[in-house]
Amino acid sequence: MAVFKIDLSTAFVFVVVPPAPKLVNKQTGEIAMDRETGARLLTVGLTVADEGEANLYTVTVPETGISDGLAVGMPVAVTGLKARDWENEFNGQKRHGISFRAAAITSLVPATKG
Repeated sequence: MAVFKIDLSTAFVFVVVPPAPKLVNKQTGEIAMDRETGARLLTVGLTVADEGEANLYTVTVPETGISDGLAVGMPVAVTGLKARDWENEFNGQKRHGISFRAAAITSLVPATKG
């Protein structure tokens, strides 16, 4: 399947769903792992606003690439965002879509000392 780099250099990106473990199996609670690093994978809901349009993306990121304290409404920088098309068949039904993966999501809000 094809992989496409996404340029966010002119976009405003903020968190709309905080990081949560990406599950391989919802029934067993098994968490997805990065095949290369072995890090747990998380998903983060991001709104990307650019050129008068905004879209919601659920982005998968290794746990090691997530800034501490990401919260809803927080502006972020996204490193290495890529889109990949996918297709599978489950119970005789074909499904397809686009998945999003990033190397890192970093808060643009300065850390507070406390």
